[in-house]
Amino acid sequence: MSDPATHDRHLGAFRRLTPRPYARARVLLFPHGGGSASYYRPWAAAAPWDVEFLAAQYAGREDRYSEQIPADLHGVAEGLAADLTADGPRLPTVLFGHSMGAVVAYEVALRLAAAGEPPTRLVVSGHPAPALTRRGRVHLGTDEELVEELRRTDATHRDILDNAALVQAFLPVIRADYRLSETYRPVPSLALCCPVDVLYGDADPEIHDWEAEGWREVTDGGCALRTFEGGHFYLEEHRETVVELLTARARAASEEAAVPWPSAP
Repeated sequence: MSDPATHDRHLGAFRRLTPRPYARARVLLFPHGGGSASYYRPWAAAAPWDVEFLAAQYAGREDRYSEQIPADLHGVAEGLAADLTADGPRLPTVLFGHSMGAVVAYEVALRLAAAGEPPTRLVVSGHPAPALTRRGRVHLGTDEELVEELRRTDATHRDILDNAALVQAFLPVIRADYRLSETYRPVPSLALCCPVDVLYGDADPEIHDWEAEGWREVTDGGCALRTFEGGHFYLEEHRETVVELLTARARAASEEAAVPWPSAP
């Protein structure tokens, strides 16, 4: 049972968007490139009382705006995993990441497993398997080319892209995240032991069926694929369904771990 008295222990880069002091399981959410923890605020608010959703806050944005973005994606994962292992005993944990967040979640899962504290499940969304990550040069393009790429993928609301001041404010972070994604190369490692779910839009140009199938190679715990109607940001239309899926996975994990029910909700 989660103890309310210790519920505000150090969480490092993770943000407790909507507290669930009696949670029996938790879901850790990893944002897409250019995204921040606040993207997941509606998800956390929709979570039931017994599952808590926490969101990773990458360096260089929101309340970590002044912090330097790591040189590569492995550095991002190292910092996040260190915060989690410093957190002490924890509830059964499901990791979820979309787009760049998918490989961040995967790399964090590897580090948690190596520390003897593997997640109970990994759910990845909108990204090819690590070994099939696409090379790219978007991060080397001009500001105009970068904005055009954001329009193409619907990664940012159009009203923001039409505001020159806002674009100049967040474009450095976008460019840095493209660099992290486009230069990422997985390091050969042991397979995960937890099950993996792979979610993606059926019209997403950033991932094809065979690239989604490649996720089967990262785990010995089984892998399930599920497609949704939509493009790269299918999550906007299917948020409720994905939150329900993550909640079900987390609850199943808490039941398997025999986490006791709290005396009062």
